Amino acid sequence: MTDAFISLKGITKAFGAFKAVDDVSLDIARGEFFSLLGSSGCGKTTLLRMIAGFETPTRGDVIIDGMPMAAVPPHRRPTNMVFQSYAIFPHLDVAQNVAYGLRRDRLDKAEVAKRVSEALEMVKLSGYESRRSNELSGGQRQRVALARALIKRPKVLLLDEPLGALDRKLREEMQLELRTLQRSVGITFVFVTHDQEEALTMSDRVAVMSHGRPVQVATPRDLYERPASVEVAGFIGKMNFLPCRRVNGAADAGEVEADGLGRVAVVNGAAGNGSAPLVVAVRPEKLSLHAEEPSAGHKAPCRMQNTAYLGDRSHYFVSVNGLSRPLAVSAQNADADAAKRLADGADLWLSWAPDALLALPADD
Repeated sequence: MTDAFISLKGITKAFGAFKAVDDVSLDIARGEFFSLLGSSGCGKTTLLRMIAGFETPTRGDVIIDGMPMAAVPPHRRPTNMVFQSYAIFPHLDVAQNVAYGLRRDRLDKAEVAKRVSEALEMVKLSGYESRRSNELSGGQRQRVALARALIKRPKVLLLDEPLGALDRKLREEMQLELRTLQRSVGITFVFVTHDQEEALTMSDRVAVMSHGRPVQVATPRDLYERPASVEVAGFIGKMNFLPCRRVNGAADAGEVEADGLGRVAVVNGAAGNGSAPLVVAVRPEKLSLHAEEPSAGHKAPCRMQNTAYLGDRSHYFVSVNGLSRPLAVSAQNADADAAKRLADGADLWLSWAPDALLALPADD
């Protein structure tokens, strides 16, 4: 990336013999909503804390807006941080909490009041200035934490799982509000989460972290549609994996012999050329079920095993001869008669589009 605003250069953080972050190099653009996504212990929060200055890299450099940060303490960096716990002071009201970060700046009272008003308006909390933390909902406390961070007008806002304590409905609402807020203020957001849907919903780009390193950095669409590995494909959404073999040992994986499906065309996404083992990967929504055999196209017979009804859609699990595990199929519940045709034990047909199947390198 030529217009990098944040550059991480070979960042490593070791705790004794354990490397929490292992030789990470990343570039983040100015004004980008960038997410670090991964399961617990993958190194995402440690990486965020090194950008903030709360952790010192064992090796490597953090550069923000062209300036090396090695000798810059956290309170002098052009960053501010929102924590999962919000860290709202219970003895202060909303206005005092939001203004707290300005205490070192020696601004006059009129300027502080103006900045507090602007920050609260930004997070839709105008009129809440006198409320205490115990009078606020979880979503409102989260907004106070955001306002307190934004009032300092940082170049970079760092967010460590700030939606983790919210219930599902409020969390989904806040995802959209946070994305809208980022676009309106135009500053760079670096967001840490373990929630795939959250990262896909809000981000311009996502780094999927594993064992202290990013295993793929891409847009949400590319991560979902063209994962670079079985690990990423399995972590982002739901995925079916089928053992397969290259046709006649061909180096080009444009066609493979897949268990249960026979000889099939695949999108040679990350498989490359060579002789390394492959698997076929296909998303449940890329598969369709039919009571009658389709007249043409890519198809295979199957049998319904069981169904999970989820309101707007259902997940179906079908057995295919030659496969040891059922395939998952996802479909919208638009057809009221579908449940009758797709009853447990029914003999059905599976079909898929030409670009539905991906060839990926098999895990070692």
